[in-house]
Amino acid sequence: MEKVWILGGGESGVGAALLAQKKGYEVFLSDGGSLKKEYRDVLIHHEIRFEEQAHSESWNSSSVVVKSPGIQNSAQVVLDVRAAGIELISEVEFAYRHCDSKFIGITGSNGKTTTTGLVYHLLEKAGLDVAMVGNIGKSICWLLSEREPEYLVAELSSFQLDDIVDFKPMIAILLNISPDHLDRYDYKLENYAEAKFRITKNQSPEDVFIYWNEDELLNAFVDSGRVKARTLSYGSKKTADSAAWIEIEEESETELLNLNNKLRMSIQKLALQGRHNIYNSMAAGVAGRILDLRKEVIRDSLMDFQNIEHRLEHVVSVCGVKYINDSKATNVNSSWWALESMDRPSVWIAGGVDKGNDYSSLIPLIEEKVKGIVLIGTENEKLKASFAELGIPMTEVLSMEEAVRDAYNMADKGDAVLLSPACASFDLFDNYEDRGNQFKYWVRHL
Repeated sequence: MEKVWILGGGESGVGAALLAQKKGYEVFLSDGGSLKKEYRDVLIHHEIRFEEQAHSESWNSSSVVVKSPGIQNSAQVVLDVRAAGIELISEVEFAYRHCDSKFIGITGSNGKTTTTGLVYHLLEKAGLDVAMVGNIGKSICWLLSEREPEYLVAELSSFQLDDIVDFKPMIAILLNISPDHLDRYDYKLENYAEAKFRITKNQSPEDVFIYWNEDELLNAFVDSGRVKARTLSYGSKKTADSAAWIEIEEESETELLNLNNKLRMSIQKLALQGRHNIYNSMAAGVAGRILDLRKEVIRDSLMDFQNIEHRLEHVVSVCGVKYINDSKATNVNSSWWALESMDRPSVWIAGGVDKGNDYSSLIPLIEEKVKGIVLIGTENEKLKASFAELGIPMTEVLSMEEAVRDAYNMADKGDAVLLSPACASFDLFDNYEDRGNQFKYWVRHL
């Protein structure tokens, strides 16, 4: 019996263990830290051998090692496995090798969760056998250990794409590239971009690559000739390979979303507003057209989609102040789009674990839209220094309860309070979901 060694015991690692067991492998899972109780219980229930707080059991007899995306390639255990000549792959790659599902892979610095949700909504509304996996919903392997749908709509991070070998999505969507996770990529944007571009690595001419044609890096990548798939783009203006663009209806001067002249609809009717969400809707609509979904299904889906939790989520209004949870904004560009969408004076809650960010691009928007800043995190010096000269009231806190209270005191009737941290959450919270949930809890207890 072939042995699979799973490195990391989080959502993707335990999911890979479950799928490996289902496929008849001998499975061992190793985590250098402590497993969450829910994951430990799953492993025990399925009688999967594991260890935690160490990597003591040898992987030498394994045919393959499946690495969780949170573990860096520079980690000693990863270097040792590779030095031993054993194949090391990602959970995405392991899933791809053990199913016949058709993959729609979605990546980008910002908007991938929303776009993944949109594409899934389109396919589900069309009556297709589809599941939403990856960084949203269950891990791919975990879902496949339970059932194998015809279509898998997968949100994919650069970390998940780092260790693919043969993974080949029939449709790949690359939304944008802006500085994020640079600490993981030697603080070089080109290294991070290369990781994102890997989504096209194994595509062939019968596959499709969808991209935003207003991103210079993406345009240069397509122009380089490295993409073997058929390319389709979207953006505010029509270009040579455009499949979606914005046009102005002459009589009413209304902005219309045009899907390759097959579907036109007012952008005011889109469920998701804000320029970034118009682009996300375009990308999803193009994917729908590729799959020959009826235009009525696409139109209705783009109009009735409910946005995901923690992404520009309206929580509640208190004393005339609108509270918005954008905890999933873990990088500068995400927060830029969030601030850009604000249509009223705003108190901005930001901060957390810096990932090599440059906050200077936010300054014009802050000057235009922000009346107060609450910094939440254990190390806010870089953020504070970036905005100190703007003369905007600023406080520092170490808990979400304090952050919400300070924001409440800064805001007036008609304002908004926006949690859009531009940073990772791991200094004070378990993850961005925990951060967003705490924000909602304390807002509702004002």
